[in-house]
Amino acid sequence: MVPEAVAYVRDLLVDFDPPWFLCGGWAVDAWLGEQTRYHGDVDIAVFHHDQRAIFDHFPGWELVGHDPNVADDTTEPWNGRRLDLPAHVHVRRGTEFEFEFLLNERADHEWVLERDPLISVPLDRGIRHSAWGLPTAGPEVVLFYKAGEQRPHDEQDMLALLPTLTERQRTWLRESLVKARPGHPWLRHLRGATA
Repeated sequence: MVPEAVAYVRDLLVDFDPPWFLCGGWAVDAWLGEQTRYHGDVDIAVFHHDQRAIFDHFPGWELVGHDPNVADDTTEPWNGRRLDLPAHVHVRRGTEFEFEFLLNERADHEWVLERDPLISVPLDRGIRHSAWGLPTAGPEVVLFYKAGEQRPHDEQDMLALLPTLTERQRTWLRESLVKARPGHPWLRHLRGATA
């Protein structure tokens, strides 16, 4: 059973042409098959080169684009200008569920998670259908991103999702964290994960 907030966004994206996928805390719950905590909004990832489709798909909606060219707390409506990475777009209309698009980098068949150092994952491994039947960021990718935040709910998500990872997923996550965030506290949970 897809939770109401996620189903609401899914239904809005039925005719959205570019690839999109669930990410963030709701992606954790999608892999676990149930809602485990409160979520403030629904995070949807799209690739950077598809951003114009967001603007075109939601005419009349309140869209606020955030990128390095505007203040973090901007409420200025997005006029469709090209957003530079890192970027996201908040989407609101009335009192319905809030959601946002997180723009991601892609290079051919690779999802580029980080440029320096280069961390990427093949698209067919990084995006798969979860038990909710939705395209969803892979659990190891979700945890890689959450490791960069280190908020209390990210730790909660990691402890819930980590036991479900395959050895291959754990190894990828450990190697990616060692490369991008050496000394990260989550590495103690990934000891022994080898290729």
